[in-house]
Amino acid sequence: MRSSFLSESPCDEQRIHGYGFNPQSWLQVERGKLPKSSYSPSSIESLIKIAEPHVVPLYKPLDYVEVLSRIHEELEQCRPSELPGLYLVQSQVFRGLGEAKLRQRSLHSAWRCASSVHEKVIFGAWLRYEKQGEEIISDVLASCQKCCREFGLLDVASEMPVRNFEVIGSWETGSSSQVSSMVTFQVQDGRVTCDRCKIASLSIPFCSMLNGPFNESQLELVDLSENGISLEGMRAVSEFSSTCSLGDLPVEILLEILVFANTFCCDRLKDACDRKLASFVSTRQDAVELMPLAFEENAPVLAASCLQIFLQELPDCLADDLVISLFLGATAQQQLIMVGHASFLLYCLLSEVAMNIDPRTETTVLLLEKLVQLAVTPTQKQIAFHQLACIRLLRKEYSEAEHQFEVAFSAGHVYSIAGIARVAGIQGQKALAYEKLSSVITSNLPLGWMYLERSLYSEGDRKLADLDKASELDPTLTYPYMYRAASLMRKKDAKHALEEINRLLGFKLALECLELRICLYLALEDYKSAICDIHAILTLSPDYRMLEGRVAASKIGTLLGAHVEQWNTAECWLQLYERWSSVDDIGSLSVIYRMLESDAAKGVLYFRQSLLLLRLNCPEAAMRSLQLARHHAATEHERLVYEGWLLYDTGHYGEALQKAEESISIQRSFEAFFLKAYVLADSGVDPSYSATVISLLEDALKCPSDRLRKGQALNNLGGVYVDCGKLDSAADCYTSALKIRHTRAHQGLARVHFLRNNREAAYEEMTKLIEKAKNNASAYEKRSEYCEREQTMTDLQTVTQLDPLRVYPYRYRAAVLMDSHKENDAIAELSRAISFKADLHLLHLRAAFHEHIGDVPSALRDCRAALSLDPNHQEMLELQKRVNSQEP
Repeated sequence: MRSSFLSESPCDEQRIHGYGFNPQSWLQVERGKLPKSSYSPSSIESLIKIAEPHVVPLYKPLDYVEVLSRIHEELEQCRPSELPGLYLVQSQVFRGLGEAKLRQRSLHSAWRCASSVHEKVIFGAWLRYEKQGEEIISDVLASCQKCCREFGLLDVASEMPVRNFEVIGSWETGSSSQVSSMVTFQVQDGRVTCDRCKIASLSIPFCSMLNGPFNESQLELVDLSENGISLEGMRAVSEFSSTCSLGDLPVEILLEILVFANTFCCDRLKDACDRKLASFVSTRQDAVELMPLAFEENAPVLAASCLQIFLQELPDCLADDLVISLFLGATAQQQLIMVGHASFLLYCLLSEVAMNIDPRTETTVLLLEKLVQLAVTPTQKQIAFHQLACIRLLRKEYSEAEHQFEVAFSAGHVYSIAGIARVAGIQGQKALAYEKLSSVITSNLPLGWMYLERSLYSEGDRKLADLDKASELDPTLTYPYMYRAASLMRKKDAKHALEEINRLLGFKLALECLELRICLYLALEDYKSAICDIHAILTLSPDYRMLEGRVAASKIGTLLGAHVEQWNTAECWLQLYERWSSVDDIGSLSVIYRMLESDAAKGVLYFRQSLLLLRLNCPEAAMRSLQLARHHAATEHERLVYEGWLLYDTGHYGEALQKAEESISIQRSFEAFFLKAYVLADSGVDPSYSATVISLLEDALKCPSDRLRKGQALNNLGGVYVDCGKLDSAADCYTSALKIRHTRAHQGLARVHFLRNNREAAYEEMTKLIEKAKNNASAYEKRSEYCEREQTMTDLQTVTQLDPLRVYPYRYRAAVLMDSHKENDAIAELSRAISFKADLHLLHLRAAFHEHIGDVPSALRDCRAALSLDPNHQEMLELQKRVNSQEP
């Protein structure tokens, strides 16, 4: 899920007070009315405002590798009942690292090994909430005659364990021979005759009353009129005493029986009634009405069924005051009835959803206060107190925030020092804030966020030095780039300001950085570039608001539209072809956005948009575009292709193949053949599929399509030929692709040259790609394989500068250092990247280096952390086994 913690309400008073916003002031009606050099620092200041980064409500341990390693070790040794809680903590670590897929996998593991129905319900709802927007996948799977009910409603009554109830025997009395074996109960205006022994067997109180030393034991008529049960209810009790089952009874009668069972301690009857009532909970209204009764009568099955309905309707149910009052008003005993021993898990989920809806609300605070009350372990306290403190800080409740940050910090959450310092800074104690962060920096292994936070309490060169250090330690932090770019712009150094922000946007498509670049372009009156970035923002987040939330990005886009050249459909396709060929992904997104505003075939365009978004590592937006492509498909065979891609992207390869074949059966099309070939090639099931893939791609190329897609098909076909050792055929494919300007084919042709032992030609081919491609970090990385070590090191250093998230350069440099017997330097090179990127290959190599130098504990730590990322990685498992054998 995308967190809304960093978003702001557009109607927030602090956003609109004192601002006279007029976008038209930047968009001069007459082009060139103001010279481009006329902007002043004051006008730039009003346009470019860099907000301080939030202290985020995330669990961010000082050494995530150590924490993941410890969790993995505990998972191997703990009791089954402890597994879900450990997986929850693991998911919180991955959330703090920004690893959404790994987080979901941890939640799925928790769901899979849940030891109670409550845990099953909670983690199932959590996963369902995380996968919002993917409901369409279930519909598409259903069309393949495959159900997807993994996180659907459970039959709680059947999932709840059945208790072993004590068998209550008859109490023989001296006068038993004189007492009738039947007893009649007077209930209001009627009577129910029952088997005395069977009624007595329902509970000890009944046994005592009917067979013990009480007056009723001598009576054949017992008055139960004052016990709140109806004639129909008593008949059902009598039937149950004989059959041990309750028939089809209305809910009102079942509630009577539940109260009656509690009054007379009839545990077996109460349990049956509890389970029967659970089947009546099908709507939120049912759950709201029945949950208080479940609390009052201690009916755990009914309560769990009500809870399941509430959680299945997240996040909507948190807008229901009645639901919220049940969650917030639940006492410890009621929580036990509702959720067993999983209260912390429940309120952790509810708090997260509430924060995503609106972190400032009183509901969010109250749910987090519940979470704090339930926190027992140090890790739970770190998570709960830090989250509550962040919300208090956002609400400007500084005293409470400071106290809760301090509790989290004392529990071991070092990142909470950022909140403590922030409160000190707000209260005018910047020197104290600076001192606190300096103390953390000197006491621990420094991390990027520490220097970023300290920079907020200094000025001038000292501030810039801290920001530079923050970027060096963690190049993924956005604030340092934004601050430096804004500072350069205020100094009228537009060129270097753009270079600075482009450094980050080259590898991380952050919306706030795109917004800043738009502001830089507006200040320079470069409307063409500005609208390109506006379109990228609107593609990623259609409702995005700019300039501290004061104006919708779409509004600025509309205003800018009047100041840029308009294209007809043919010109748009030419522009798209130009940008796609130059590997300008953001430029391509902009062209597609323009085309979607016209009457063009939207299905095809949304599909192209999804391909670009995947390339830009924006999977959520890509999924949304692919769903829109399906919705706007012009024909059935086109819709089937998009459904196939939806299934493929969510791991349903067999069903994706089925969709491709259905589409082909209706009409032979490029996209259907391409989909089928892609799925077969990527499944890797059987090497003999190569011939089939080649045939399918050849069939695709015979079908009508544009040069963009045909270039991709030729490139893929070349790759299959290379894998089959048919280098001449591969070269022909790549050459044909290049003739229609599929620029990425240079990489394939370079590989062919290399396999022909012509490294120089391979190097030259990759150089051509570097020169043509706007985004060329991967091209430098690939070229490094075709040159001598010195040039390789230069190319890989360039890769790290362009995209510090690419891990191969770190691994290569570390291997070179290891070959030179500089073991500590090699490990330090890997550690540099590991500190900001959780990557299995980096951890694997570092574990091997630790093993090589005999540091078994460190090797074992890295093995366990790596296996947290991929528990089934065979090489890691083998390395861990080998290292384990060396442990004393």
